[in-house]
Amino acid sequence: MRLDEPANHSISADGLRIGVVTATFNEAITSGLKKGALEILEESDATEVIIADVPGAFELPLMAQRLALQGCDAIVCLGAVVEGDTDHYEHVAHRASEGLMRVQLDTGIPVSFGVLTTRDVAAAIARSQPGPDNKGREAALAAILMARELRDLESPSTS
Repeated sequence: MRLDEPANHSISADGLRIGVVTATFNEAITSGLKKGALEILEESDATEVIIADVPGAFELPLMAQRLALQGCDAIVCLGAVVEGDTDHYEHVAHRASEGLMRVQLDTGIPVSFGVLTTRDVAAAIARSQPGPDNKGREAALAAILMARELRDLESPSTS
């Protein structure tokens, strides 16, 4: 199932405990991502949503790991790393993505990557606006889909 199919609006998160971790650096952008993520979690009837804020994208993996170890079924990680005049952008973007992948693989809990890595602020703002193209919304949807798929794999087959 593709993330952009209209049928995804009926995806159920009932019974799921979902963590949403948002970097507050570039808050004008990340607040839009967070709003999009929370909207889809509400629309899909997530049983519990745990919200945590961290200073920046570099701190996302540690909080994601903590939420995974505390029983979340999936974690949505949101941030915005915008290229500047130094190499800082590349280091933060790479380490954040690497850390989040490590959390996911080490814990077996899905961690969706809703961290924008853009060359300019305008591109990040465009991806954090309300609507179906909001990348926070897409990250939350991916988290729900992965949590459901993993639950389905764990459930004994009835055939």
